[in-house]
Amino acid sequence: MESRIEFSIERSWSRETSRPSLHQTQHQFSRMMSDDKPDAFRNVSRKPGLQIWTINNMQMAPVPAQGFGNFFEGDCYISPNIIESIDIHYWIGKTSSQDEQGSAAIYVTQLDEFLGGSPVQHREVQGCESPRFRSYFKNGLIYKKGGVASGFHHVDTNVYNVLRLLHVKGRKHVTATEVEVSWNSFNNGDIFLLDVGKAIVQWNGPQSNRREKLKAVLLAQDIRDRERGGRAQIGVVEGGDERDSPELMNVMTTVLGQKPAQLKPATADDQPNLAQNNSVRLYHVFENSGNLVVQEVATQPLTQDLLRSGDCYILDQKGSSVMVWKGKHASQEERREALNRAVGYIKAKNYPPSTSVEVMSEGGESAMFKHLFKSWREKGQTQGLGATYSVGKIAKVEQVKFNVMELHARPDLAAQQRMVDDASGDIKVWRIENLELAEVDPSTYGQFYGGDCYLVLYSYQRSHQLQHILYMWQGRHATTDEITACAYQAVNIDNKYNGAPVQVRVVMGKEPRHFLAIFKGKLLIFEGGTGRPGAVNPNPAARLFQVRGTSEMNTKATEVPSRASSLNTNDVFLLKTDHKCYLWYGKGCNGDERVMGRAISDVLSRQDKQVVMEGQEPAEFWVALGGKAPYASDKRLQTEEPRHSPRLFECSNQTGQFRMTEVDDFDQSDLDEEDVMLLDTWEEIFLWVGKLANQAETKEAWNSAQEYLRFHPAGRDPDTPIIFIKQGYEPLTFTGWFNAWDPHKWSGLNITTVDKGPSRVSEGSYRAPGGPMSSPPLYRVHGIGQSPKPSTPSSPSTPRTPTSLRTPSSVSVAWSSQSSGSGTYVNPKLLINQDPSDLPDGVDPTQKEDYLSDVDFENLLGTTRLDFHRLPKWRQNDLKKKAGLF
Repeated sequence: MESRIEFSIERSWSRETSRPSLHQTQHQFSRMMSDDKPDAFRNVSRKPGLQIWTINNMQMAPVPAQGFGNFFEGDCYISPNIIESIDIHYWIGKTSSQDEQGSAAIYVTQLDEFLGGSPVQHREVQGCESPRFRSYFKNGLIYKKGGVASGFHHVDTNVYNVLRLLHVKGRKHVTATEVEVSWNSFNNGDIFLLDVGKAIVQWNGPQSNRREKLKAVLLAQDIRDRERGGRAQIGVVEGGDERDSPELMNVMTTVLGQKPAQLKPATADDQPNLAQNNSVRLYHVFENSGNLVVQEVATQPLTQDLLRSGDCYILDQKGSSVMVWKGKHASQEERREALNRAVGYIKAKNYPPSTSVEVMSEGGESAMFKHLFKSWREKGQTQGLGATYSVGKIAKVEQVKFNVMELHARPDLAAQQRMVDDASGDIKVWRIENLELAEVDPSTYGQFYGGDCYLVLYSYQRSHQLQHILYMWQGRHATTDEITACAYQAVNIDNKYNGAPVQVRVVMGKEPRHFLAIFKGKLLIFEGGTGRPGAVNPNPAARLFQVRGTSEMNTKATEVPSRASSLNTNDVFLLKTDHKCYLWYGKGCNGDERVMGRAISDVLSRQDKQVVMEGQEPAEFWVALGGKAPYASDKRLQTEEPRHSPRLFECSNQTGQFRMTEVDDFDQSDLDEEDVMLLDTWEEIFLWVGKLANQAETKEAWNSAQEYLRFHPAGRDPDTPIIFIKQGYEPLTFTGWFNAWDPHKWSGLNITTVDKGPSRVSEGSYRAPGGPMSSPPLYRVHGIGQSPKPSTPSSPSTPRTPTSLRTPSSVSVAWSSQSSGSGTYVNPKLLINQDPSDLPDGVDPTQKEDYLSDVDFENLLGTTRLDFHRLPKWRQNDLKKKAGLF
């Protein structure tokens, strides 16, 4: 089915402005640029790093490094960023003129050609910048009034005759907008910086949260260090408790006048950034008699072969983003018009002007673009130390060989190979029987039945410390109660090891690489039945197993339907009958695969094995399979495993609603200890839980990870392994995706006091870019007899801060988390086995556990709050009954 959208490019441009000659002006300017291109870009560096240029009188003017992160609302900017690849960002201020926007767009196109045609172009609109663009400015973006037209178009340093008020918003991606210097600009939910030159006063709205306050402090320090040479003083005022900061309030009232009795209520944050939009459409874009024709090609899931090198395409994520792909053999005119066509397409579809736009050339596709395709093959692609292959109809898995001694020295290799060690650690296996744990006989380790659920605890040494991985294997035919009990028992084992194990959900048939390796080539998976002692399993006349693997590190045998159509010419198969065990070698298998087939056949049967070569089968072989039938007999058709860049998402409900926000160009510092983070490495999904994350976020993140897979536009496998990791217990397969991982980064998180003297800087300190080291904001994790609860708009956390201005070298913020609600906990004796009428005032009789301290909670219920809220409701009620809280 084809759909067409046709409109005139000329009319599209003329609608942008009331000046009818704009398109003609742009055409003339473009021709001028073609003549002067080398001269225009003579100062553009090809060295790695970020550059920022603004458009001044139709010319590119460089922005000095100390002005990076400051953007005038009346201007347009061009920001090339060169690392391994090149990205060109085109930033549009909300009050910039159409002439500036048009000339900037032309400069971007010309710069793309100047840099070889490989950069990815990004159109950025003020307030709606992409995660990648925001990642360049870790301390936030500052939107300044004015621009070239107004005469206010540069950032002065070491100048103190400054008076401005910045409205700060955001937790992960911070923006600060210049607003009217008046109490009328304030509201109760956000943070404001009053900048008077020699002093910066931070006012925290009563309903702002801790993470926002920390980000605002970092932004204030960044302003001090880059614009004031480190010589401005910073102080913090807590909204609602202004009388605790008389000196700072004196500064504020001198500038703003007396604070009114009531300020505006908190304003809602921007709409949540969706992790993905599962509605994806691909369009072919071309011109016909001066009109732009957009013809639908396909919807998700998309495949790479839809893109033809001689054409240009638009990929539309239902308006959340628009991407333009330029084939390497497309005409020069088509390639040059790509950005304009994207803008025209947005108008034709009536999408918001702020819609994200990316333009890329064949061979230079962005990671986000490739993530929208079911598979993506790079020219000459390898993974790890060699190629790997995915399982297809004919295709087979070939595990690359690697030196396991390199894993600890090279965490990146460990991550790519999904191997934390050489699988030489200790194993303990339990099966779920009657919803309880039953130890499995070690002699049967590696034998898994599709009617059961198992827990496999793997223990190994890393840097002389004992580490654990807890695999939760779910049989395809296990009951819902057994799967639920498996999760519950995993929590119990996790508690016995003080929360140290990394938890991995394994769905039958989707076993990760390390899981295969720990059974040393003896992993045997039965389609149904149970391994329980004394159980009577179905005993068919013939059972067929497909063997895949080339070594002890990657081999498993999986039961398949015992019929000829299950055979595959590239593999080894075991056929077990009442009287014989056949070892069938397909023509496409190699010597290593045959060796592993023979080894695992001894696990299945102690009978003598009859080797059968493909094409030389005896008649009784076919009789056992119900007769001959066609099967996958083409020569080896290997499909390269798609290589995708990892993506990190922050999962948080601190704004009052659960949201997933992508973090681009991530590193370890982006792992927020108050949140749950989702790392997508394509073969696996990691859920990283910070020590201060609340139960609601953790529970919602589990659901979101499954939804993320189920509705991914590339048609992802919903049974992809999901790995649950707690802060401080990260395996190499996780840390290897981060550059320069510091295992000691959070070692001081649980301290409650810190030496703030000038002779010592505590571990975990942070540095504002270009500025002196400062004492870190101190989060008191647990006070005496109290524990933090999730902050909500109705019951915000209210930290305490210093009351006076400090010297730049000693600016710090310290506070302790307070409980929401009453702020105190109740003696357990007043809750246990008490009728609702006898409970203390304000206690909800259906949620008595919420009024226990963490210590009392764990003593009475035998689990942590986090793990309790991950249990099914029936199990929660059962624990509450046993504790006398139901």
